[in-house]
Amino acid sequence: MKNALITGATKGMGRAIAIAFAKEGVNLAICSRKENELAEFKQELLQVNAQIKVFTKAADGSNKDQLLQFAAEAEKELGLIGIVVSSLGMFEPVSILDESDAAFERQLNTNFMPAYHLYRHFGKKMITKREGHFFTICSVASLDPIASAGTYSVTKYALLGLTKVMRQEMMPHQVKVTAVIPGSTLANSWEGTTISPDKFILPEDVASAVISIEKMSVGANVEEIIIRPTTGQI
Repeated sequence: MKNALITGATKGMGRAIAIAFAKEGVNLAICSRKENELAEFKQELLQVNAQIKVFTKAADGSNKDQLLQFAAEAEKELGLIGIVVSSLGMFEPVSILDESDAAFERQLNTNFMPAYHLYRHFGKKMITKREGHFFTICSVASLDPIASAGTYSVTKYALLGLTKVMRQEMMPHQVKVTAVIPGSTLANSWEGTTISPDKFILPEDVASAVISIEKMSVGANVEEIIIRPTTGQI
């Protein structure tokens, strides 16, 4: 059985991806700052597939030490982590000139640094095994900046840039790297909206794409996948 580690796994796209992997019989390592969320979601995942292992740890994924401790314990519990999905993220709709002094560091540590740290932690291990797959959940803001969410756009640009470097470094070693680039997705940042769900991408759409990509042959790597709402960005 394969083992997958997913950040941001209790909400939105990360949650949908975790459920999709559970259906495929993939063991999971997930973390969250809230112990009760983890416990509830673990039971849900085991109801989806009682044959898998689910490792959970209360940790703040934006904190380097806590993140790497989670990664190390996940390896001890599950063995080799062959799939890493960097889904942790936050969205702050404010211009750079109007944001608080702490906004840049907060978003950088949430949207970018976890993927960087996990790549450094797992990259050489995957090289040794000559197998593995990194997924980074980017954003269409990685391609076209959103002026009303300036720092978010900067961090997502950085994440896509990191993903491209990762791909170049991993390519000689048969390790796959995929940037998932979704547009407006009906996740937690849209909670309470009165806009029809038909105007959005659903988290399950992103999860379906990730599963399809992961199941491709050894010789096939999807470098980037862009998913936009049928009627355009919201």
